[in-house]
Amino acid sequence: MKRKLLFAIAVMLLTLPAAAQWRVGLTAGADYNSYSIDKQYLEDCHYSGRWGVTLGATAQYNFFDWLGVRADLNWTQKNHREERSLVPIDYRMRNNYLQLPVMASFSFGSKTWRGFCNLGVYGAYWMNGRINGTDFNSFSSRYYSVSTDKEFYSERDKRWDCGLVGGVGVEYRFAEHWGAQFEVRCYYSTTSTVKQSEYVKDYRYNTTVAMQAGVSYYFKSRKK
Repeated sequence: MKRKLLFAIAVMLLTLPAAAQWRVGLTAGADYNSYSIDKQYLEDCHYSGRWGVTLGATAQYNFFDWLGVRADLNWTQKNHREERSLVPIDYRMRNNYLQLPVMASFSFGSKTWRGFCNLGVYGAYWMNGRINGTDFNSFSSRYYSVSTDKEFYSERDKRWDCGLVGGVGVEYRFAEHWGAQFEVRCYYSTTSTVKQSEYVKDYRYNTTVAMQAGVSYYFKSRKK
């Protein structure tokens, strides 16, 4: 049994260099972010999703023709909208994150057209934000415009984010060293954007669906 296992490992190691392949590329696309909260007593508060932009660079190492590991470094907007009726406000939030997903990449198909699935985890940092919209002055009974940068407070805001990521897509090899990809990807945050106090558990989470296209350069052709 041990000999068979050692033989299988040896065969895998011998075939690995022939099938291994590095690739690097750039991606760009649009994303839609949903912001879910535990409203508790804020019954007049309504949150809705908003579209944003995602841009990034990617690197992937394929151990075999069907299996690789991929890491992206991207700038992703996780925007949302906040509306209230009792205190009539309408805020449109634009939130910029620097994000690093690390995923296992599974692929299948021909040398020219391939489908793929990416599964893994990500970490992100909330770099900055912008608030635009309207607010209401109860003393003058007038609406006024709001356009300001978001202020972060250490006792309230949680700027580090992490969670799960998964995506499916299709790849087209249009030249020996070049290929194009289209992918639909979902980032599911497991970290609340606000810190919890002893008395109020105010959990707030982002879920972001991104549709992105990219082009990659392959340093070594697939094994013939």
